[in-house]
Amino acid sequence: MGLGQRICGRPGGRQEAPRFRPDGDKMKILFLGGTGNISSACVAHALEKGYEVTIFSRGQSELKPDPRCKVVVGDRNDRVTLENLARNGRFDVIADFVAYTPADIETDLAAFSGKTGHYLFISSASVYQKPPRNYLISETTPLANPYWEYARLKIACEDRLGRAYKEDRFPVTIVRPSYTFGPTWIPAAVGGHGYTNVFRLRHGLPIVSHGDGQSLWVMTFHTDFAQGFVGLFGQVRAIGEAFHITSDEVLTWDQIYQTIAEVAGVEARIVHLPSEVIATLHPPFGGTLLGDKAYSAVFDNSKIKRAVP
Repeated sequence: MGLGQRICGRPGGRQEAPRFRPDGDKMKILFLGGTGNISSACVAHALEKGYEVTIFSRGQSELKPDPRCKVVVGDRNDRVTLENLARNGRFDVIADFVAYTPADIETDLAAFSGKTGHYLFISSASVYQKPPRNYLISETTPLANPYWEYARLKIACEDRLGRAYKEDRFPVTIVRPSYTFGPTWIPAAVGGHGYTNVFRLRHGLPIVSHGDGQSLWVMTFHTDFAQGFVGLFGQVRAIGEAFHITSDEVLTWDQIYQTIAEVAGVEARIVHLPSEVIATLHPPFGGTLLGDKAYSAVFDNSKIKRAVP
């Protein structure tokens, strides 16, 4: 079970109730990450809202941080550094885009407990049950993914944070993105997210679409995700809750590839292969296909719309 299913009633423990700055004061936000496809858009939106933003990262991304941010370079596994950063920064909100193992969560809990009013963990919509029982996914859909270790690790992270909320009043919100794209992240179910498919399309080469290309999916632009995500900052009613943030536009995978080809100014040549065959021929693709994109995924976004109208 995940956070959205298990948290109910009043949490116990010793963590003080969250306190946020009075209206008119700038909220102080710490991003772990902040230069990735999704997190960079969230940083930009937080800055647009007038928040004071600090980015903690390894400093290795080709995408440079906004100069309005304070940048701290370091290792997210260094608990002492994180603890000192949180203590000295007095952040209203801490958003972790990097953690994906229970050990990462233990580091965060040790470093941030009692030092922030709101902690947001970026999970993944791949945590939802595979194969799905229903094409329509809500936050109450069971969490189970036997095909993809990444998703199972995210589930384990959610479980640990759920215990921290119930036992220690740790002020956590879980956020689950689905496929989120941007200028540096081109949609693809098979292969990488770079420009390979665009190159192939423009040179008259075929691209691979899994199955018959008719499974349903949603694509969310990173700035749209950012509006929902940043809109949760400081919301007391969001604490102890899980949200997914996705698009309402539903497309088949063939439509997605045809749209990319249209933008590239060419016709799409699509070859269909069963997902199981692709996974057998190239096992690294097995998790992302059989554990995620091989199935139709349509999301009920009513919960995030209520929280962030």
